[in-house]
Amino acid sequence: MSTNATAEDATSNGHRTSRAYRLRTGLLPIQPHPVNPALIRDAEQRAANVQNRIADRITAFSGSMAFVYLHVIWFACWIGFGVEKYPFGLLTMIVSLEAIFLSTFVMISQNRADAKRQVLADEQWKTVQEEDQQNEDLLALSRQILELTREVHEHYRSDSGPRG
Repeated sequence: MSTNATAEDATSNGHRTSRAYRLRTGLLPIQPHPVNPALIRDAEQRAANVQNRIADRITAFSGSMAFVYLHVIWFACWIGFGVEKYPFGLLTMIVSLEAIFLSTFVMISQNRADAKRQVLADEQWKTVQEEDQQNEDLLALSRQILELTREVHEHYRSDSGPRG
């Protein structure tokens, strides 16, 4: 076994990953963990609801290559083993029903994405408002510094001017 194959099999803690884990991570999309605090709070709130967790798992699976492979195998077996004769009425009905449910999960996923975008937009708006206030404070300080500078210059000119 080459050193590259060993490096690929090893995780950061030195343990080898199982074949099932490598297969699952190769077929199912790995969802990155959010780093934005607003998204972390949103994910925690979403994970608190069982229905959301179920919908997220179904959506993740139905959007994966494992889902595609499963259907390719299912259709090949259905047709290959002759479960029913052409034009495959029962298969068509099952697939149509599945499409109805999957379209619902797509809508759920889009709603979730919209909610995430709204959370980010709200957080960005708060940041913009805070920055605007900081800018106003800095401008006020700059004006005070300018006024003090003018007073110092005026005082210096009046004290050091020609005496006569």
